[in-house]
Amino acid sequence: MNVMELFNLKGKIVLVSGGAGMYGRSITEGLGEAGATIIIASRNTESVEKAVADFRVKGLNVHGISVDQAVPASVNKLKKNIADNFGKLDVFINNAVSRPMKGYNAPIEQFDESMRVNATGAMDILREMTDLIIQSGGGSVINISSMMGMYAPMYSNYEGVPGMGDIAPDYCFHNAGLIMLTRFMAKTHAGKNIRFNCISPGGLFNNQPERFVENYCKKVPLGRMANNDDIKGLIVLLASDAGAYINGENILIDGGLYA
Repeated sequence: MNVMELFNLKGKIVLVSGGAGMYGRSITEGLGEAGATIIIASRNTESVEKAVADFRVKGLNVHGISVDQAVPASVNKLKKNIADNFGKLDVFINNAVSRPMKGYNAPIEQFDESMRVNATGAMDILREMTDLIIQSGGGSVINISSMMGMYAPMYSNYEGVPGMGDIAPDYCFHNAGLIMLTRFMAKTHAGKNIRFNCISPGGLFNNQPERFVENYCKKVPLGRMANNDDIKGLIVLLASDAGAYINGENILIDGGLYA
């Protein structure tokens, strides 16, 4: 098959949870540019509607559905809506995240809330969307973790940056778990024509303070932070037939920071 055809997602139905967020928008844009029909799902209905409108101006086939992945009934409703309105699901990008814990010494109740969304909720939506993909004939699941699920925080990045550097442990905890859950799912669903992979990005530029950017970039062999396009190619690879023999992997995108 021609390599451009391998990357083509035309006719594929793709769900991106957290698709209205910063990484979610980049992921959605890349998938849409490759020809996919995309459903973005988030708790924030207003942000979903705005994102859908922005993408449609660009000519991308994007739809929005509200979901709260911490509520099983909401996840089940999402699953039914996709089956009823789109007839199938080919790809799921498990990208939604909540950040209720504000630092190491934050109340333990914030850790519990984080786990409800980012661990229990992530597992619930992953299991339900996996079931729908298998019912649809197979496809691909891509979990979005973080380099902070692989490595301890690099506190020197925050030197001279007031207000930054109090890292919340829940983020590292649930992202590390998501990497292993990817491997678990790949083995558990062997022989069902479905692939599970994980992407662990890091260092996305988001208008951080100048000193932080300087501290960070001098450690990165590429000499810069990630931009909004850096995740798009890998997402399309793992979602498409071009990645048909990649399964159970976690891929780090960090510009060589941890090389």
